[in-house]
Amino acid sequence: MQRTRLGALSEAERKAGNWTRIDELKIPNNKPVEVWLKDLEFPVLLTKQLFTNKDETRGYRFLARNELNLTDDQFTTIYKKRWSVEEYHKSLKQNVSVGKSPTRTEKTQRNHLYASMLGYIKLEKLKFANKMNHFAMKTKIYNQALKAAFKELCNLKSIACA
Repeated sequence: MQRTRLGALSEAERKAGNWTRIDELKIPNNKPVEVWLKDLEFPVLLTKQLFTNKDETRGYRFLARNELNLTDDQFTTIYKKRWSVEEYHKSLKQNVSVGKSPTRTEKTQRNHLYASMLGYIKLEKLKFANKMNHFAMKTKIYNQALKAAFKELCNLKSIACA
């Protein structure tokens, strides 16, 4: 979002059309600031959060809220709940292909949705058993499949592969 989203720190800047990428706005960490986002007719509170990934890389994200009377703790609690729903939908789309149904009738679409939900449940079970998220498991399986395919290709060509 931060690379393309534009904002202004005041209504005067907004009216003048002085838009700045939000990652370039002077917003302190973890302190909500009232910002006007381009294409919105009302101000929002924007919070910049720094985070560290498991691989020690650092990054930041911007969280926007239009409920100006929430405390930071209330907003963070809501965001955490909402984020788990976002992860669920992302995994449904990217890992179990819920949106790639070639079906046309209502019954076959329902069956595809049901099968996708079962696939998601199986991924959840594997996630807890292997302590890996859905995307890490998918990558591991994909890499093993590539290695097996390369090995078979080498066998078919009767050549030595490294």
